[in-house]
Amino acid sequence: MTSGAFRLRVSNAAIFGLTDNERGQVRLTPLGRQIADPSQAAVARAESFMRVPLYARIYENYKGFTLPGPAALEKFMLEVGVSSKQTAKARHAFSRSAKQAGYFEHGEDRLVRPAVQTGPGTKPIEAEPPKIPEPEKKAGNGGGDFGGLHPFIQGLLKTLPEPETEWASAARVKWLQTAANIFDLIYKGDGGGIAVSAARAERSPRPHDHE
Repeated sequence: MTSGAFRLRVSNAAIFGLTDNERGQVRLTPLGRQIADPSQAAVARAESFMRVPLYARIYENYKGFTLPGPAALEKFMLEVGVSSKQTAKARHAFSRSAKQAGYFEHGEDRLVRPAVQTGPGTKPIEAEPPKIPEPEKKAGNGGGDFGGLHPFIQGLLKTLPEPETEWASAARVKWLQTAANIFDLIYKGDGGGIAVSAARAERSPRPHDHE
């Protein structure tokens, strides 16, 4: 997760409007969830292509016309802000993205927005609501604020069920094993990891047992 290749993939997903990457966490956007749904993937791919500013500029500039040759297309990219050292790479990426998104269904010499529809019973793509900035978190862990902890620990603690609710033993074992794996990942120490398993034991007394 800390490799350059992983960070590049996550960054590209954000450029296409598929993820929100903030504070070391990656979340799927509504468009990202739709592109993972086979019944909505085609329309979501077409929409995600237009989320890239460069691709939207090319589409609007050549809509209804044939695309120019490689040299002329790279010249246009240069004029709209692409570095001269990156125009060839950007052109190849543009061609791959347009093909995958369905914009070359009528030939690779013109961009045509695909006429796709969502499957039966699926929700159409809607405009994403404006992001509401989160309140600034203060240091410390009081009141459920885990801002001072590692993001993996924060995510783990947020999955704990509410007190006084049902939590099956198998689910508890899974949670504890996940915790052990996270500790092994983020802390230094000897040993080959901890395996958590369920075994019948005497239950600890609860506060309301003597009520």
